[in-house]
Amino acid sequence: MKILIIEDEPSLREIMTEFLRKERYVVEAVGTLRDALFKLSDYDYDCVLLDIMLPDGSGLTLLKRLQEMGKKENVIIISAKDALEDKVEGLELGADDYLAKPFHLAELNARIRSVIRRKDQGGDSSLRFGNIRVDTRSFEAWVGETKLELNRKEYGILAFCISRPNHLIDKVTLAEAVWGDHMDQVDNFDFLYAQMKNLRRKMNEAGADVEIKASYGFGYKLTEK
Repeated sequence: MKILIIEDEPSLREIMTEFLRKERYVVEAVGTLRDALFKLSDYDYDCVLLDIMLPDGSGLTLLKRLQEMGKKENVIIISAKDALEDKVEGLELGADDYLAKPFHLAELNARIRSVIRRKDQGGDSSLRFGNIRVDTRSFEAWVGETKLELNRKEYGILAFCISRPNHLIDKVTLAEAVWGDHMDQVDNFDFLYAQMKNLRRKMNEAGADVEIKASYGFGYKLTEK
């Protein structure tokens, strides 16, 4: 899962980024409203952690822009301002949750998982397609009753694809979701091809009745065999 942190305090931004990366999220972080708008204009995220008080404007402005752009990111407001009117306005503008500073990192992680599970997965931590099941809480995957032994990137690829079955996924979009936004600037995608080759082999050996098909020159699609 891919997270965007919008927080102007460098130390807190760094702590959140380090913690969430250890929790196996792909994390991007910015400190201004301007940089956040650039990121959200160009990339998609599973969850946005939004500070209201930014040096160049209010985070509530960003919520309004997300609505205008038709973006569907889950948003958790994180702010030292815990006044009722800010919380209410943020939720009315489309935020999914509100967490006041200071907070425990474990609670932050629980809130992220909760909003994603509630909004995108109907409350279920498992994603299924064919005889494949991916558990987004334990970061494990199975083909039938056989557990797939996947590395972190292989799991990330499968989780992203199984959340979009039968949809053609651009290889740049897939790489950004698993490795981070800077992947759109690389010269080649050999790193993706290598991980994809291993993942497809493991799925096939375990007897998967679905496969990740390549659309050469564009990307991949998880589809029935």
